[in-house]
Amino acid sequence: MSQNLLFNMYYAAPELWYFIGAVVFFLLCFIFYLLINILKIRQKNYFLNRDRERCIEMLYASKDGYFSFIYPDTNINDPRKQTVELCSRRLAVMLALNNGRESRFDDVLKCFYKDDAKKLQKYIDMLRDDGVPFEEIFATKNNGRVLKLAGSRISDAKGNVYCDVIWGRDISDESNKIDELEAESHKALDKITQQNDLIDNLAYPAWLRDENLHLKFVNKRYLDYVQENSRDEIIEHGVEILDANGESISLELATSAHATIKTKKKKVSLIKDGQRRSFEITEIPFHAEQSLDKIYSVGSMCDVTELDDLKRNLKIHQNAHLEILGALGTAFAVFDGKKNLAFYNKAFAAVWQLESTWLDGQPSYSAFLDEIREKRLLPEVPDFILYKKGEQEAFNSILEAKEDLLHLPDGRTLRRVRAQHPTGGLFFAFEDVTDRLATRRAYNDLIAVQKEILDGLRDAVFIIAPNGRLSLYNQAYLNLWGYQEIFLQNEPTLVELTEAVKGTFPLVDNWDELKNDIISHILNMSTKSFILTKNDGTKIEVTSALLSDGSVMIVNKVVQ
Repeated sequence: MSQNLLFNMYYAAPELWYFIGAVVFFLLCFIFYLLINILKIRQKNYFLNRDRERCIEMLYASKDGYFSFIYPDTNINDPRKQTVELCSRRLAVMLALNNGRESRFDDVLKCFYKDDAKKLQKYIDMLRDDGVPFEEIFATKNNGRVLKLAGSRISDAKGNVYCDVIWGRDISDESNKIDELEAESHKALDKITQQNDLIDNLAYPAWLRDENLHLKFVNKRYLDYVQENSRDEIIEHGVEILDANGESISLELATSAHATIKTKKKKVSLIKDGQRRSFEITEIPFHAEQSLDKIYSVGSMCDVTELDDLKRNLKIHQNAHLEILGALGTAFAVFDGKKNLAFYNKAFAAVWQLESTWLDGQPSYSAFLDEIREKRLLPEVPDFILYKKGEQEAFNSILEAKEDLLHLPDGRTLRRVRAQHPTGGLFFAFEDVTDRLATRRAYNDLIAVQKEILDGLRDAVFIIAPNGRLSLYNQAYLNLWGYQEIFLQNEPTLVELTEAVKGTFPLVDNWDELKNDIISHILNMSTKSFILTKNDGTKIEVTSALLSDGSVMIVNKVVQ
């Protein structure tokens, strides 16, 4: 029945239904349009939120922190009526702020020293009032960081101010590195200054050449020998020190040094202050900047006038000295620094039985040893090669005069003295001491015989030499007075001998008087003998006699 009603209504007013259908269709289309726009807006909001989050994360990821003053938007009815302060997480960490992102600008100022805080506040006032940007470095007082703070204003194209931002970057590492580099720079400058002071205060001109032989540096002393007034002019124009012929004193020498990479020297004469003086020019090449291909050289010009004069005078004195030595009977010879014979006298040739023609050929010391060995004049040694090596090493080891004896196979004994020669090498002196040693040996034998004779006597005997000291005694004398033998071997005087036996005499009031009487009676040749009594009752007869050489012989005889 209801279905019939709808049909009847449709047929009764079909236009009405067409209108209703059109309205419904329009509503459906409008709803569909709204849905599409909503989806688009949601999509746009999604990307906006995503971009916002990306920007926020980019700010968080930045090594710069920030503190911003966000102002209300004057173009709309902004619910924020006051300035909002916003501190970034990075800045809060840099400054070690207790309130973190909730920190106020006053909390930021407290992190800096008083003067820096005032300066920063002034910068902020200028930024917020007039939009004046700034950039400055500050040190924090709570954690020792160094921050580079930069203030800037953010606004749109129409001039609407969004906010004022303080960007903060931690440059502590960079600052420390800069401080280290500055310290190293100061040290390097000080070192360069010291080196320049050293070079400029040398007593002679010095210079540096590059690989092209151009002057790179000269010291102050160099200016005394050229016409230029400054080192820059000298280096710019390549001004050389010239000799009497107007040629460079060192350029040719430097060329040779660079080519051979060896030190080169030469002597030149120049007129300085109206006087002719001698100079030694030196060019020393070296590898610059640790490069094998880049050869620089250091040059110098030393005044050797006085040295030349000394050498000349030394040569004159040496020649005179050698002439005197040549006239002496002692054998002399000089072997130079190269161990070649430089001088000898006739006595030297006679001692070693060598021909003058052979000696004039300046043989080496090694050849000299070989020659006298062939003549059987060299002391017998088990290993001649080792002996010759030791003899040649003496040229480098002998610093002071050294004396020894050479016992030759022909029965002679030579006293040899070796000493450093002023010009290098060794000076040799040979003296035949065969007769002297034989005489000394005979004398020692005589003394030994006398000692044996004295030891055979029962009486105590001792002899005082002309110098006043004990020279000889027998065993009976040692036993009688109980001396220590080492005491007698030190050759005591008569006073010391008497003082040493003080304890063997009875106690007296004045020992010095008794001691003087004993010595006086011994040395008084008019007194034939006298008696001494020891504290054990032993009586000793003392007799003295003057010998032919001035010695005094004293005999101590025990009497009943």
